[in-house]
Parts: sequence; structure tokens; C-alpha cells
Amino acid sequence: MSDTAPTADTTAAPASKPARMPLILASASPRRLALLQQIGIDPDTLLPADIDEDPRRGETPRALAQRLARTKAEVARRAADRVADNLDGLVLAADTVVAVGRRVLPKAETRDQAEACLQLLSGRGHRVYTAVCVSAPKDVVRQRLVETRVRFKRLSRAEIAAYLASGEWRGKAGGYAIQGLAGAFVAKLVGSYTNVVGLPVHETANLLAGLKYPVLESWHDPARIRP
Repeated sequence: MSDTAPTADTTAAPASKPARMPLILASASPRRLALLQQIGIDPDTLLPADIDEDPRRGETPRALAQRLARTKAEVARRAADRVADNLDGLVLAADTVVAVGRRVLPKAETRDQAEACLQLLSGRGHRVYTAVCVSAPKDVVRQRLVETRVRFKRLSRAEIAAYLASGEWRGKAGGYAIQGLAGAFVAKLVGSYTNVVGLPVHETANLLAGLKYPVLESWHDPARIRP
């Protein structure tokens, strides 16, 4: 038997990968979820915030979008913090407002509301505001407001009737969804297209990255590449 003492294994174990902070999306909107997934972000939890979205007297469309997004983030933050795994996470909230001048258009719930919106938007310009708010631990809040200008063609009675029959207007701010059939109505758009859909992905990604969320993490996965 050799008198040589066994050599200790000095090979260091590979460092474990730090856990990614959880992301809570304060929205039930399938459009916002799809836009996040488009840039490789999959929220860990969906936690819609049910709040009163009526404008206050004299409130501008810009101020309304900002107030609602921040309120949604605050409500969802309180709910998220009741779960220990969410305490170190980020809460992402957004609100989209469609306006003609200072007039805020509703999220159409009835055919009459949608028809009134389309008649108002026909042949004229309007603005779409989306406020994005991210709530981080230790009362850190970051917010951005994005504005897009949109002009509709002059709509015929037949076009309005056909769009109303499609049902795509239900629950949509301004009574239309630009990512659907109503894309045929858009004569001009200045600004972010995804903002009109419901979440400006450029500004959202920057907000999350600024709070150390690994936006690019999933981009290294070849499985994400679509043919």
C-alpha cells in the first residue's frame, strides 16, 4: 500500500445560476400577454387588477392612462406580496386610452358604443396612449407613457356594419382592434404600432431591463426560433 495520501479534489463545483426574479402581469389581456411572449418574456403569474376605470372630471387622456396603470400596479403589488415567492418580483401593469382631442373613447361593451366610436373616428385622426408601470420591491416604481397618432380612412356604412357584425370591437378601447380586421381602416400611423395593440414592447422591455429583469435570457434558446 502506498504511503502517499490521497489527493483532495480541488475542482470547484459549477456555480448555480441565480434564480430569475418573478414577473407578475397585472392584466387579463391576451394581447398584452402575446406581446410579451413575442419578445421572449413569459410572466410567472397573471394577476389582473379590477379597478374603476372611469375618468375623473377634467382628467386628460394622458393623465387617465398614467393614473390607471399606476393604480393597477399598486393593487396587484399588494395582492402579489401576500405570496412569499412574489416578494422579490416585478409587477407589470398597463392601461390604454383612445382619445379624440380631450374626449376619451370607451372600451366598447355594446354595439351602439362601438358604432358611435367608429363614426367618430371615420376620416379623422385620434391618439392612443398607453401607460406602462412597473412596481419593484422596496417601493420602487418606474412608469412610461407612449403616444401613437392614428388616422382612419373615411368609413362607409357597409364597412362599419361589417365590422360591427364581426364582434371584434367587444371590450376594445375606441371600439376597434388594430391587429385584426380594423387594420384595413388605418390610413396613417405615427409612432408605436404595439402601443395601439395594447403594450409598447420597446418601452416595456427597457423598463424591465432597467430594473435588472433578464429580458434577453430566453433569446439564447434555439427552440424559440420559428421557421
